[in-house]
Amino acid sequence: MSHIVVVGGGFAGVWGAAAAARVRGTEDLRITLIAPGADLVLRPRLYEPEPERATVALKRILEPVGVEHVRASVQDIDVDARRVIADGRPMDYDRLVLAAGSRLVRPDVPGAERLFDVDTLEGARRLRGHLRGRDGYTTVVVGAGFAGLEVATELAAHGRVVLVERSGEIAPDLGLGPRPVIEVALGKLGIERRLGTTVAEVGEGVALLSDGTSVPADAVVWTAGLEASPLTSRIPGDRDGLGRLKVDAHLRAHPHVFAAGDVAAARADDGHWTVQSCQHATPMGKTAGHNAAADLLGVPLIDFAPAPYVTDVDLGAAGGVYTRGWDRLVALSGAEGKWVKRWLMEKIHPPVDDAETILAHAGIVTMPIPF
Repeated sequence: MSHIVVVGGGFAGVWGAAAAARVRGTEDLRITLIAPGADLVLRPRLYEPEPERATVALKRILEPVGVEHVRASVQDIDVDARRVIADGRPMDYDRLVLAAGSRLVRPDVPGAERLFDVDTLEGARRLRGHLRGRDGYTTVVVGAGFAGLEVATELAAHGRVVLVERSGEIAPDLGLGPRPVIEVALGKLGIERRLGTTVAEVGEGVALLSDGTSVPADAVVWTAGLEASPLTSRIPGDRDGLGRLKVDAHLRAHPHVFAAGDVAAARADDGHWTVQSCQHATPMGKTAGHNAAADLLGVPLIDFAPAPYVTDVDLGAAGGVYTRGWDRLVALSGAEGKWVKRWLMEKIHPPVDDAETILAHAGIVTMPIPF
């Protein structure tokens, strides 16, 4: 029996496994997903007050569609032998879907062990546990991108927040479109901004900045920068500056390897590459999983074709800002922008328990967003 191995239990991995199961139908094809945890963690929701609610049990998605879940971590991939090593045990594959995700790039500064993050469920729990029960605390948030803005504006309801950004402007990756809305929101929430600097050292109750100033801090939250899983280094091929494997239109990275999600750089359209977000991870996973199974079963492969690019940033009590297109032109802001954000967060929850519904969703590679 041919064997597809999916590495990673995030959006790309889960939907890759489900899409492969959909293509398999009644054919003899084994599908195994390898991930150490029991849950799919809805990473875009970890900035919220109750990160424990941002999980879905993997068995409720995988078991109904006949996908085996091996709880282990992959340490190595041998593309010549078509084998992965997971917790010291070898597992052979005929096609591999690499969807091992990304990780936060943590700084090498004195006191780095004191930093908090919301990159993982464990990190988000640690931060919430540290702040729980404190009154009027001060938080330093490093990085004014998507994650930093959502963490800062969420925590602003509970005390002083200082937002630190190495660039000379807020939300450098978001561009000019939404920046005025974001600036107004930060002002409304009383969030202080320290631009053109970063954290140089984290002391007990203090953050020392690279410009020589210091900020008293009950917690310092690091949100700046992601890099692809180091497993990408085991696959021969070209990579981008984030360590992502460059893939073709079928998301093939190597003759027997497909890559999806944060480990893969694919063309989103003629002028843009995918970004590390669930908006691209989900359709990439579905495309890669479909093609891995199709490649083995003689079914036509499909091209990766995501929906038009949009963004939505939650700005806490100040609402949200929703943009369309790669120029990120503001379409909705304030309460309307926040409503769309909540709608999108509901849509990322996968269906559970019912095989027919799960497989039907696995076949919807491009989901139009009606806003």
